[in-house]
Amino acid sequence: MAKGMGRRHKVGLDSGVEDATLLILEWLGEQGVSAMIRVDAERLRHGQPAWTFAASGGPLDGGMRADGASAAECMGRALLGLREAGLVVPL
Repeated sequence: MAKGMGRRHKVGLDSGVEDATLLILEWLGEQGVSAMIRVDAERLRHGQPAWTFAASGGPLDGGMRADGASAAECMGRALLGLREAGLVVPL
Protein backbone atom coordinates (compact mmCIF):
# COMPACT_ATOMS: atom_id res chain seq x y z
CA MET A 1 0.00 0.00 0.00
CA ALA A 2 1.56 3.24 -1.05
CA LYS A 3 1.28 6.42 0.94
CA GLY A 4 -1.09 9.03 -0.50
CA MET A 5 -2.68 6.88 -3.19
CA GLY A 6 -5.71 9.16 -3.19
CA ARG A 7 -8.32 6.40 -3.08
CA ARG A 8 -11.25 6.97 -0.72
CA HIS A 9 -13.75 4.24 -0.12
CA LYS A 10 -16.73 4.36 2.17
CA VAL A 11 -16.34 1.81 4.94
CA GLY A 12 -19.46 0.27 6.39
CA LEU A 13 -19.58 -0.90 9.98
CA ASP A 14 -19.86 -4.51 8.84
CA SER A 15 -18.21 -4.51 5.40
CA GLY A 16 -15.77 -7.43 5.65
CA VAL A 17 -12.93 -5.07 6.55
CA GLU A 18 -11.69 -7.62 9.09
CA ASP A 19 -10.04 -9.44 6.17
CA ALA A 20 -7.72 -6.46 5.69
CA THR A 21 -7.03 -5.79 9.38
CA LEU A 22 -3.42 -6.98 9.38
CA LEU A 23 -2.64 -4.92 6.27
CA ILE A 24 -4.25 -1.89 7.91
CA LEU A 25 -2.22 -2.38 11.10
CA GLU A 26 0.98 -2.76 9.06
CA TRP A 27 0.22 0.42 7.07
CA LEU A 28 -0.49 2.33 10.28
CA GLY A 29 2.86 1.18 11.69
CA GLU A 30 4.58 2.49 8.55
CA GLN A 31 2.98 5.88 9.26
CA GLY A 32 4.41 5.89 12.80
CA VAL A 33 1.12 4.93 14.44
CA SER A 34 1.11 2.27 17.15
CA ALA A 35 -2.12 0.29 16.84
CA MET A 36 -3.77 -2.89 18.04
CA ILE A 37 -7.05 -4.78 17.97
CA ARG A 38 -8.12 -7.06 20.80
CA VAL A 39 -11.05 -9.07 22.05
CA ASP A 40 -12.07 -9.03 25.71
CA ALA A 41 -13.61 -12.34 26.83
CA GLU A 42 -15.14 -10.82 29.97
CA ARG A 43 -17.01 -8.14 28.01
CA LEU A 44 -18.12 -10.85 25.57
CA ARG A 45 -19.56 -12.91 28.45
CA HIS A 46 -21.47 -9.85 29.68
CA GLY A 47 -22.95 -9.05 26.26
CA GLN A 48 -20.91 -5.88 25.80
CA PRO A 49 -18.96 -4.93 22.65
CA ALA A 50 -15.92 -7.17 23.06
CA TRP A 51 -13.65 -5.90 20.26
CA THR A 52 -11.41 -2.84 20.74
CA PHE A 53 -9.11 -1.00 18.36
CA ALA A 54 -6.64 1.46 19.87
CA ALA A 55 -4.09 3.69 18.14
CA SER A 56 -1.75 6.54 19.03
CA GLY A 57 1.31 8.36 17.78
CA GLY A 58 2.45 9.41 14.35
CA PRO A 59 0.13 11.90 12.68
CA LEU A 60 -2.66 11.26 15.20
CA ASP A 61 -3.16 14.13 17.62
CA GLY A 62 -3.61 12.05 20.76
CA GLY A 63 -4.89 8.52 20.93
CA MET A 64 -8.09 7.03 19.62
CA ARG A 65 -10.24 4.02 20.42
CA ALA A 66 -13.08 2.24 18.67
CA ASP A 67 -15.24 -0.58 20.04
CA GLY A 68 -17.54 -3.03 18.30
CA ALA A 69 -19.53 -6.20 18.77
CA SER A 70 -17.56 -7.90 15.97
CA ALA A 71 -14.10 -7.49 14.47
CA ALA A 72 -15.70 -6.05 11.34
CA GLU A 73 -17.77 -3.50 13.26
CA CYS A 74 -14.76 -2.52 15.37
CA MET A 75 -12.50 -2.01 12.34
CA GLY A 76 -15.23 -0.16 10.43
CA ARG A 77 -15.58 2.26 13.34
CA ALA A 78 -11.79 2.51 13.62
CA LEU A 79 -11.41 3.45 9.95
CA LEU A 80 -14.12 6.09 10.28
CA GLY A 81 -12.40 7.47 13.40
CA LEU A 82 -9.01 7.52 11.68
CA ARG A 83 -10.54 9.37 8.73
CA GLU A 84 -12.13 11.94 11.08
CA ALA A 85 -8.69 12.39 12.67
CA GLY A 86 -7.23 13.17 9.23
CA LEU A 87 -5.57 9.81 8.57
CA VAL A 88 -7.21 8.14 5.57
CA VAL A 89 -6.17 4.51 5.26
CA PRO A 90 -5.83 3.54 1.58
CA LEU A 91 -7.87 0.41 0.97
